[in-house]
Amino acid sequence: MILNFDVPISAVDGPSPCSPDMSHASFPFATSREIELGYAIVRASRITFVGELGWELYVPTEFLQHVYDRLLEAGEAVGLVHAGYHALNSLRLEKAYRHWSHDITDEDSPLEAGLSFVIKFDKPGGFIGREALLAQQEQGVTRHLVQLKLNDPEPLIYHNEPIWRGDEIVGHITSAAYGHTLGGSVGLGYVSAEPGAPADAVLGDTYEVEVACERFAADVSLRPLYDPQNTKIRC
Repeated sequence: MILNFDVPISAVDGPSPCSPDMSHASFPFATSREIELGYAIVRASRITFVGELGWELYVPTEFLQHVYDRLLEAGEAVGLVHAGYHALNSLRLEKAYRHWSHDITDEDSPLEAGLSFVIKFDKPGGFIGREALLAQQEQGVTRHLVQLKLNDPEPLIYHNEPIWRGDEIVGHITSAAYGHTLGGSVGLGYVSAEPGAPADAVLGDTYEVEVACERFAADVSLRPLYDPQNTKIRC
């Protein structure tokens, strides 16, 4: 079983439920190792689905209730609360984190999705799809995944709403939710682009999202609108 725990575990002490030093210096971002948590040995991964300093805990099923109780007990002093999936979805959209099967599928490429940093073209032995990606890189992509935030805080968007650039539909929303930190509906979606043009060329136009046959102006970005420097997850 997996528990998402988006608060420093080292902060929920009193006494601490964990055995090792969970500080940033000893357990930096993207580190994963086994730790003692109560009576259980769990895998703690310093990673986040919502863009805050957080953890994913991989817990043996037979110890899940015990680990859950220990975390709840230790977190009471710092105001630990439960969060459901709609809350997680809202937060990850503010951070522009892609969701498999919505924002990225087997029909999309990492070059289109703004994930070129995960491609290692010189990987020993290559990888499936390498030649196709190299060809796409040479020709230039015809669309880019962007983050959109409606300027009007009232309309809600969820999925498949048309994206307008001027008087032309250039894409659709792949996933969206209300962003409580940003103060408006936030979504991701692919918009058409001129092959070979730099990615930021798509930012020079005016965009709108259609909601129930009405179009609403939207800010568009290639970088996360929330914490674009990733300072919160690395501090």
